[in-house]
Amino acid sequence: MAEQSLMEIGEDNSLLLVDDDEPFLRRLTKAMEKRGFAPEMAGSVVAGKAIATARPPAYAVIDLRLEDGNGLDVVEVLREKRPDARVVVLTGYGAIATAVAAVKIGATDYLSKPADANDITAALLASPDELPPPPDNPMSADRVRWEHIQRVYELCDRNVSETARRLNMHRRTLQRILAKRSPR
Repeated sequence: MAEQSLMEIGEDNSLLLVDDDEPFLRRLTKAMEKRGFAPEMAGSVVAGKAIATARPPAYAVIDLRLEDGNGLDVVEVLREKRPDARVVVLTGYGAIATAVAAVKIGATDYLSKPADANDITAALLASPDELPPPPDNPMSADRVRWEHIQRVYELCDRNVSETARRLNMHRRTLQRILAKRSPR
């Protein structure tokens, strides 16, 4: 794998971690402390927005889907308060389209879950002018197709008939695809 040049953490090592998966959040907090960050945890959109407003961090790792709303709301608040913050958005399966939206509103990068602390650190500290290395395990063609269908479905406000029409696909076929789990 090509060596990626990483920026230094810098004097301001403040890091906001927003995720509603408490065990993951605790593990990630410990791992990021070992890497030189000063993490602050938030388990909800409300808590994340409060921290982003009161003490805007230099770095943030924000889960996209939280129990009380969308992590993009935290990204927007952080962008208003601290435009230079480096933000990584974590996404579960089927949320790549929303992750692209996150990058458009100011996230530095996005990673699919499960992401480990090394991947997150590399994304936070990557030089903005360099391309990331190719993935070790790229998505299969079936997974890419499934992600595309999910993206169009989200863009059509989860309207199955409209999504089927835009994909030139029978509605029942689309319903069967949507009912299945995502391919690997």
